[in-house]
Amino acid sequence: MHDKNFLAGVDEVGRGPLAGDVVAAAVILGDNHGIENLADSKKISEKKREHLFEEIKTKAKAWCIARASVAEIDEINILHASLLAMKRAVEGLSHQPAFVQVDGNKLPKWTYASEAIVQGDGKIEEISAASILAKVTRDREMEALEIQYPGYGLARHKGYPTKTHLEALRLLGPSPVHRRSFGPVKNLLSEDEEQKQLF
Repeated sequence: MHDKNFLAGVDEVGRGPLAGDVVAAAVILGDNHGIENLADSKKISEKKREHLFEEIKTKAKAWCIARASVAEIDEINILHASLLAMKRAVEGLSHQPAFVQVDGNKLPKWTYASEAIVQGDGKIEEISAASILAKVTRDREMEALEIQYPGYGLARHKGYPTKTHLEALRLLGPSPVHRRSFGPVKNLLSEDEEQKQLF
């Protein structure tokens, strides 16, 4: 068993959306943290997530939220950007962990003793806590981007490729926060180029 005071969990949110940064969080809960009902952030209600978000920030031994930008996603691809965001989150912890448990099946390039755990956000409290911090942070950011770039419905679908999002993209074209390397956005941009060449 790992000492809970030096065990960090890390998770990311936002690999699938067509817009916005990918956000990661790392959390060391520590012994006797007293936080109840930690679970995979996708499986709990928004209200409960918001409550747990504040509780984790207050009671955890250490936590850090980090990201990789849309420009970085387009430059190095979403997998590498996700791993980079996770690396930044762990490196940003005020207490450095002796061991890191990562959600998924791949580890970032780092020197930490660590293991990747598939569906870890439903099995490991530290990863659940990280997934809640990352999800609430990213959801709030998408709501703010909705005000900045109205018409896409970002607050509602959080940037995922829903039917309404794809229709808005076709109508309005990509915003500065859309990921240009992602299929639907890329195809739209190449169609625009073809149109221009016709005239």
